[in-house]
Amino acid sequence: MSDQSSAKSPPKRSFLQSLEIDLRLLGMLGAFLAVCIVFNLLTDGRFLTPRNIFNLSIQTVSVAIMATGMVFVIVTRHIDLSVGALLATCTAIMGMMQTSWLPDIVGLELGHPLIPWITIIAGLLIGALIGAAQGWLIGYHGIPAFIVTLGGLLIWRNVGWYLTDGATIGPLDKTFILFGGINGTLGAMWSWIVGIAAAAISLFFIWSGRKTKVRHGFPVKPMWAEFTVMTLIAGAILGFVATLNAYTVPERVIARNPALFGCEADAPCVAAYGIPYSVLVLIAVAIVMTVIALRTRLGRYIFATGGNPDAAELSGINTRFLTVKIFSMVGALCALAGIVSSARLGYHTNDIGTLDELRVIAAAVIGGTALSGGVGTIYGAIIGALIMQSLQSGMAMVGVDAPYQNIVVGAVLVLAVWIDIQYRKRLGGKS
Repeated sequence: MSDQSSAKSPPKRSFLQSLEIDLRLLGMLGAFLAVCIVFNLLTDGRFLTPRNIFNLSIQTVSVAIMATGMVFVIVTRHIDLSVGALLATCTAIMGMMQTSWLPDIVGLELGHPLIPWITIIAGLLIGALIGAAQGWLIGYHGIPAFIVTLGGLLIWRNVGWYLTDGATIGPLDKTFILFGGINGTLGAMWSWIVGIAAAAISLFFIWSGRKTKVRHGFPVKPMWAEFTVMTLIAGAILGFVATLNAYTVPERVIARNPALFGCEADAPCVAAYGIPYSVLVLIAVAIVMTVIALRTRLGRYIFATGGNPDAAELSGINTRFLTVKIFSMVGALCALAGIVSSARLGYHTNDIGTLDELRVIAAAVIGGTALSGGVGTIYGAIIGALIMQSLQSGMAMVGVDAPYQNIVVGAVLVLAVWIDIQYRKRLGGKS
């Protein structure tokens, strides 16, 4: 009897196993925290100030947006070296539309309320079309993605230069630059509203997911583990909002236009920046891309093709058209990242997006996307982008020269791939 009862009793689970947290995610978060702590010590506490965290968040957005699309590209065993150059072409076109083409050719006055929205729509469409053209060459003509996008890197970087004659274009429309970061934020009150709503929605989906599992007879976490995860997620969201709200607007900025911050001209005023619009754009992209990856037929086809392209094609998946869709999606994301990048600067510059292709690929790989295909996560790519930007920002604050910064980033990329290979070997050995 004792043997039978011991055979039926479930095996003991560790704390982490009970929480069912992905160990790779835990490792990435641990690496990010380690980077933050080290640089905070090296900078005498300046790295983890609300101001620097605010700047870090808006600097990460453009690379993180493109990295979410790069996950799909790498998962399907391709690569895209043209994302930085494509971003430059899209920002050049959007800059010329705002400052020259729409006012001079169409007749819309500078500052017309339609200019930024026409520009954004046109930029997204052009990015998607260029990406689709590259995907068509790869999918339907069998040209390796490395060659097509390497050619795209050279072509689109110089198309952007040609459109602007190498000049800096700007200043950009006032509404357009709201998407850049510090010029467009929610403020303290709306940031709290959005943060509380986001925490509530996250908890609702976690709880409804648990109820669905129970209803269908699937195993679920212990109740204490469920509440621990819910507390961690809600705490992270509200803590992030509190940190951004702790970064207050300087008095000299408020004095320029007190009404903008809800203040009277002669009264002292304290106002917070809150969540930038660009961060909200990244969150929206992350949600959409995650839903595509996990909840749609397109996502299932992408991961099936990356796992075994031949089997996917034999099962009826149109892998050629799938390639066009993926690269078109990446092109649109490059344009969206271009909106954020140029809006943050307030201008289109000739060197915008330089080396972004390497940062984007590194973010996806550091975030756990396997170069062999079939494996990758959206949240991993975003955390990878955050780690990359933290390294660069931290080294800049410490005073490390740019060449040494690139050496460190390159070494981290190689180390991340090595760790990923060892992790997969261990999984293979256990199975």
